[in-house]
Amino acid sequence: MNSSQLCLAETFTDQGLNFKVDQGDLAFDPSGIKSRFLDLEKPCFLVPQGDGLGVGSTSSSGAPGSGLKAVAWAPAFAAEHLGDPGFKRDHGVRYCYATGAMANGIASEAMVIAMGRAGFLGSFGAGGLVPSRVEKAIVTIQEALPHGPCAFNLIHSPNEPAIERDVVALYLKYRVRCVEAAAFINLTRNIVYYRVAGLSRDDNGGVVIKNRVMAKISRNEVAARFLAPPPEKIVAQLVHEGLVTREQAALAARVPMADDITVEADSGGHTDNRPLVSLLSSVIALRNRVQEQEAYEKTVRVGAAGGIATPEAAFAAFAMGAAYVVTGSVNQACVEANASEHTRNLLAQADMADTAMAPASDMFEMGVKLQVLKRGTFFPMRAQKLYDLYTTYSSLDAIPPEEMEKLEKQIFRKPLGTVWQETVAFFRERDPGQLERAQESPKKKMALVFRWYLGLASKWSNIGDNDRKLDYQIWCGPCMGAFNAWVKGSFLEEVNNRRVVDVALNIMTGAAYLNRLMVLKSQNVVVPPELTGFAPRQF
Repeated sequence: MNSSQLCLAETFTDQGLNFKVDQGDLAFDPSGIKSRFLDLEKPCFLVPQGDGLGVGSTSSSGAPGSGLKAVAWAPAFAAEHLGDPGFKRDHGVRYCYATGAMANGIASEAMVIAMGRAGFLGSFGAGGLVPSRVEKAIVTIQEALPHGPCAFNLIHSPNEPAIERDVVALYLKYRVRCVEAAAFINLTRNIVYYRVAGLSRDDNGGVVIKNRVMAKISRNEVAARFLAPPPEKIVAQLVHEGLVTREQAALAARVPMADDITVEADSGGHTDNRPLVSLLSSVIALRNRVQEQEAYEKTVRVGAAGGIATPEAAFAAFAMGAAYVVTGSVNQACVEANASEHTRNLLAQADMADTAMAPASDMFEMGVKLQVLKRGTFFPMRAQKLYDLYTTYSSLDAIPPEEMEKLEKQIFRKPLGTVWQETVAFFRERDPGQLERAQESPKKKMALVFRWYLGLASKWSNIGDNDRKLDYQIWCGPCMGAFNAWVKGSFLEEVNNRRVVDVALNIMTGAAYLNRLMVLKSQNVVVPPELTGFAPRQF
């Protein structure tokens, strides 16, 4: 057996295939075989010749006449066929693939619109933005995609509940029909209100769900909350306030909180660094148990995110039962992202070991961390220094003078008094309640001052502040390095060629190609290494 030859394993037994292939349609050379394998819109049939196999794409299905009998085959299976058909139907897309909502508008209007026009689901990164900015994005995206598909992020904001409330009000006002719920530990009144306010009854008594929720989770206990119906206590309060009807409250008991649950593994940004192979299977098993108990009319779909940046990763997720996949880090390196050229260049150079965990601005006081790029920036260690000071001292005044001098010189690069004035101006517009609490608590005031740096570090990265390049906060997972290794030598290696639709099509087409090879391998076909890779190509 030649290791570089497409052939059958010695243990192969005749499967009784009733396909015959015209000899003139066959390819026996590696290039011809690869071309037929890549033609995913057509089936492929393998016939023996000597010790090897040839590949054709037409069959007479056993009709009388000349032809060579196929010993293995794979059906037509394009990228559109991966995943759960229900995901495509409910979201109005062609592919079971979505771009996640990277906060601060990194997942921009341009990104969502480009994805939607190509038949993918894009989610706008509303996290960290004030409601007026989110409103502009809604108007822009809905004008470009009046019938979708699109989604908008709803990030849990325990330190800024007014922001979360006002964003939900905008989503209801503009009839935003899909939100990507992120960073929720417990269900809040806001997310429950959004869900229940979109319920109605059809002519047959069934439940119509207009407001779809994609819940991004990384823990089973959080997944369980989104798999359960909306909490009765919160629903009852919404009825009491006249925000939802009694009929909607009754219907709420018949539906889960989410239509889709995205299992987020080792991702950029907020992450528990969980391995996808363990977390995905665990959540799918949990979903199955809940469905058996609740007997929902529609089963909650489970998708995969965190580490999805290559065809192999996407194929593995689908093979494990993911209904759809979601990408993040790789999209930030694309031209549609609201990220500076310097940031995108750093991402394009990243290796898998070039990430670190750092304190998160939005949940700083809770000790929550997020994953960021450490290549070319001091942000991770400077952010950690601030958190160490926060946990060590009770107030800014308690910090030793020598430490304070380092802070003002190296990190803030201005007097802390000036930083506090800017912080006051920021929260006076965004969430005045934060300032009220800071006046009562020196510890809270210290947290807000330190969050000044953490919050602006992401903005500096987005706008490309040259004076702050060493302080860029760039959310990034290890999969960025895997992506860079995969595209090396292809047109996607050049950062200015990276477009979200091209990335999506290549990941999904590559995954479909790998699925074809797996079908053949299950029939004891030995595929040589040179045929197993999928190189990025222009569509």
